[in-house]
Amino acid sequence: MSRPSLPLFAAWRQTLRAGYSWKALRGDLSAGLTVGIIAIPLAMALAIAVGVAPQHGLYTVLIAAPLIALCGGSRFNISGPTAAFVVILLPITQQYGLGGLLLCTLMAGLILISLGLLRAGRLIEFVPYPVTLGFTAGIGIVIAILQIKDLFGLHLAGAPQHLLEQVNLLVRALPGLQPGDTLVGLACLTTLLIWPRLMPKIPAHLVALAVGALLALALERLGLPVATLGERFSYQLDGIDQPGIPPFLPDLALPWSLPGPDGQPLVLSFELIRQLLAPAFAIAMLGAIESLLCAVVADGMTGSKHDPNAELIGQGLGNLAAPFFGGITATAAIARTAANVRAGAFSPVAALVHAGVVLAAILLLAPLFSYLPMAALAALLLMVAWNMSEPHHVAHTLRIAPRSDVLVLLTCLVLTVLFDMVLAVGVGLLLAAGLFIKRMSELTDTAALNRQQREALQDLPEHVLAYAIRGPLFFGAAEKALSVLRRFTPGVKVVVVDISAVPLLDMTALAALDNVLRDYRQQGVALILSGPTAQVRLQLRRAGVQRREGELAYVRDLPQAREKALRWLGEA
Repeated sequence: MSRPSLPLFAAWRQTLRAGYSWKALRGDLSAGLTVGIIAIPLAMALAIAVGVAPQHGLYTVLIAAPLIALCGGSRFNISGPTAAFVVILLPITQQYGLGGLLLCTLMAGLILISLGLLRAGRLIEFVPYPVTLGFTAGIGIVIAILQIKDLFGLHLAGAPQHLLEQVNLLVRALPGLQPGDTLVGLACLTTLLIWPRLMPKIPAHLVALAVGALLALALERLGLPVATLGERFSYQLDGIDQPGIPPFLPDLALPWSLPGPDGQPLVLSFELIRQLLAPAFAIAMLGAIESLLCAVVADGMTGSKHDPNAELIGQGLGNLAAPFFGGITATAAIARTAANVRAGAFSPVAALVHAGVVLAAILLLAPLFSYLPMAALAALLLMVAWNMSEPHHVAHTLRIAPRSDVLVLLTCLVLTVLFDMVLAVGVGLLLAAGLFIKRMSELTDTAALNRQQREALQDLPEHVLAYAIRGPLFFGAAEKALSVLRRFTPGVKVVVVDISAVPLLDMTALAALDNVLRDYRQQGVALILSGPTAQVRLQLRRAGVQRREGELAYVRDLPQAREKALRWLGEA
């Protein structure tokens, strides 16, 4: 018997088995360059969206992306900051600061590694599709609302604690709309919508940002101010504040030594870790779902097959290492992965090249990023939110899905928008599980025998009753199914129950069956179970429900049940 291979470096093993060539290298270089260009503005915009400086998004790509590619289980996944995390990370940043966010990311990395080592990658398949679609659509709506402030250059009177308060403050701030920011934001949105139809090979967001920056410079000369990244963010060099992002690599630093919500270094304590454990678990679960869904999408596009456990370990290692260099939470991004595949990627080398492009941008182009308008970055995230929410797909699902699935989808969507994704997924899973149990319980019933079964019993005497139970006997169905066995007329001496269509029993069913046997014993009624599967017989034996002459018997089929019933009646 062969030992299971270590769930690590699976993507590289797949690459070597597929055979690496110069053609594959050219494809990886081309794809890495393309996705690297796409990742630069997205990484900065997503970092801003979660409440930290834009360079932390670039550091995430720089550290987490190559480490995940090296250790993970998908040849094509491209990892980095993603829009799905915004609704989880922003409240953490607001409450615990940058240090708390990075510490929480580190904890999530440990959880992901544990899931991979426990080989829990396949468990993600048990998350119902309406839950996934509901919370991703909800996240898209939240992200879109959060971008309105920068898109129109609004100044909010206070820091909103939840989305309804955010909407209220946005409505109040609308009279202060800035014409310059609004023009830049609308121009970028228009470019993002039109450009893919004109020249799809050139990334639309790159053109949109260039249009936004040039338009902002022109508007500044006309006296219409436009907020830029350099005005909003700065860094210190030799004790002097510089606009924009630093043009050098991040330093190694302990996450808990970085600023908390009050600007002072965090104090690492058991209480802090306890408070961050729930959001860290939420980050890990969402990261696992996103990365594995992304790997499935890549498999569908390429015909490859990923290793889910290796992917979880790779994601965990990336999120474990990135916080020590200022990187925020990372996971695989479906849009960037799809672009990677379409650009000709063959192996994880493309992800390494993409990280190298980001490194070159930090070292060579950092001063230019200061001129990027905040409205342009907001427009970019609005398009990400639109694509993420998949409104056409949601509308189609609402039309064709069963009512129970529609209820789950809408519940997850509304809870994500009004409260948070953790609550939405938890309630969605519970609701989906409850509805599934209800549907399964409806498949289990106790009824009179059909014609073929009656013929097998060949007209039993009136002292014998016969039933058939169909479907699994579990906590949602056991009481209803077995309660029928308690209803019989006086004078009945033997009850025959055909359970050949019962695939399993749970503890609730075993307890209910024990109660039935106790009632029968008191009334002098014998029970014959016909056709139990090997699994059901084993469960009955383990539960101590043993054969007892004149009280309980298991038989192979209904003809044997007839013989046993007649013999017991004769002996009686």
